[in-house]
Amino acid sequence: MIPRGQTAVSEAAQEIDKLMGLHPKGFDLSLDRVTRLLEVLGNPQNRLPRVIHVAGTNGKGSVTAFCRALLEAGGYAVHVHTSPHLVNWHERYRIGIKSGRGQLVDDAVFADALRRVAEANAGQKITVFEILTAVTFLLFSEHPADAAIIEVGLGGRFDATNVISDPAVSVIMPISLDHQPYLGDRVELIAAEKAGIMKAGHAVVIGHQEYDAVLDVLMATAERLHCPTAVFGQDYVAHEEYGRLVYQDEFGLADLPLPRLPGRHQYANAAAAIRAVKAAGFVVTEAMMEKAMNSVEWPGRLQRLTEGNLIAHAPPGAEIWVDGGHNPGAGEVIAEAMANFEEKQPRPLYLITGMINTKEPIGYFKAFVGLAEKVFCVPIRGSDAMIDPVVLSNSAYDAGLVAEPMSTVGEALDVIKETLDPQVPPPRILIGGSLYLVGDVLADNGTPPK
Repeated sequence: MIPRGQTAVSEAAQEIDKLMGLHPKGFDLSLDRVTRLLEVLGNPQNRLPRVIHVAGTNGKGSVTAFCRALLEAGGYAVHVHTSPHLVNWHERYRIGIKSGRGQLVDDAVFADALRRVAEANAGQKITVFEILTAVTFLLFSEHPADAAIIEVGLGGRFDATNVISDPAVSVIMPISLDHQPYLGDRVELIAAEKAGIMKAGHAVVIGHQEYDAVLDVLMATAERLHCPTAVFGQDYVAHEEYGRLVYQDEFGLADLPLPRLPGRHQYANAAAAIRAVKAAGFVVTEAMMEKAMNSVEWPGRLQRLTEGNLIAHAPPGAEIWVDGGHNPGAGEVIAEAMANFEEKQPRPLYLITGMINTKEPIGYFKAFVGLAEKVFCVPIRGSDAMIDPVVLSNSAYDAGLVAEPMSTVGEALDVIKETLDPQVPPPRILIGGSLYLVGDVLADNGTPPK
């Protein structure tokens, strides 16, 4: 089976397909296997440029995007590792270019790295994510750059990326309930796992946290490890003032454009990135910050679709947004963004939602009560872990929403188009609940990330 979103002509996709046939899917949190493999490869994780290591339940992708935009605005070459991908495996690896915009890894280069890592593993027990993490370190060590931004896959303490022993800065973004079977059923337990990326004596930047218990755990860990720490709301802040973003830390104040990424939650994400890049030892100028706010991009996170194959199914004039947020915390910030849109330009809001069974759908849906007219629940293509649309509709109903199962996103758009009252404004449609669903939508729409 070719992995989701790929075609048989991709060398890298074929190599990953082979690996998925040999090794178990999912996560098996441990550092032993990846450490063994990296030793065979010559420990490439120790030959990286300055590393910005990012963990958190929500916002880690956005802060990664802001860090990249800031550094590239200063002319730095920046490697970026994120997961999961939306459409193509290549999205996980962005190779930095000096005084330019980094590019997704070349397919032949990617395939060669996969083959070399698989050969080094010599068929021993390992997960595909661990192999892909080793590929990250191999690729990034072989291409010169000024910085490497590396996003944690799951948790922190036992995530495969946590073999990094000398980060320039560790960044902990908002923490809430998610992946409870792996990380624990209380936010304090999840915080302890994510705090595991902190290294003794190394800088830590803590993003906005909703829970005092989470901040207590993070601060206790940082103090025990003697980490210089900057905390959002205490050591650095950001807020909107007269349509501008005002950022302030111990180094001074900056008056900036609002971030290109929509939603008020992005103000705190942008602030964490600015403080993290400074903590990593880079000089950050106001010109860099201004350019970054205007250029930052992060596909599949409150991304508006304005063209593509799916647009024809929607009512004329409809706003279509996609977002991969999939837990209660993400639901709250996405719903807040939708409410802000509603305040500025009232439109009926419809949700088209698909989720996998490791998520907690009722908590996600509750954030949209009183805001969404109706939820259309859809399957996620090619996923064994998807929640059946009928079951997901029942969860939306239990949360207090009107819901109906549908067979495809296109069908849901058609139904909205057919049943919409012509006397009301064109609708606002949010497609999300899973990065996998967003990936399917971007692939079907013909607008994959670049």
